[in-house]
Amino acid sequence: MAMTIHCDIVSAEEEIFSGLVEMLVATGDVGELGVGYGHAPLLTSLIPGPVRVVTQSGSEEVFYVSGGFLEVQPGVVSILADTAIRADDVDEAAAEEARREAEQALANQTGEFDYGRASAQLAEAAAQLATLRKLKNRAGRG
Repeated sequence: MAMTIHCDIVSAEEEIFSGLVEMLVATGDVGELGVGYGHAPLLTSLIPGPVRVVTQSGSEEVFYVSGGFLEVQPGVVSILADTAIRADDVDEAAAEEARREAEQALANQTGEFDYGRASAQLAEAAAQLATLRKLKNRAGRG
């Protein structure tokens, strides 16, 4: 039996996941990182994108986080996210539409254009779509 660590993934609205995992993989500011049993204590910020967990039973679950923090303490890893949802619950059509709208807003800037907001919306939509692609590739559907 593999060594496990307790994992909590929490959004501003609710707890999304809580349980024992063999491995968690997330994307921090400096790149992708994996956390398993015995990992050194760590605190890092997360960028929008997928979070993968391999549960105690060996199954893999994928979540989307819009940013937040990952904290590793002895025996527990926590993700505190602004928004966190199961990848299966991400609406691909809505994410694709948001991406198109953000790209269009960046291309057609007007007098009261908010570049930062449009860029953030584009990054979030792209991260959601990347999460869906990763989920489909793992399931052999992509």
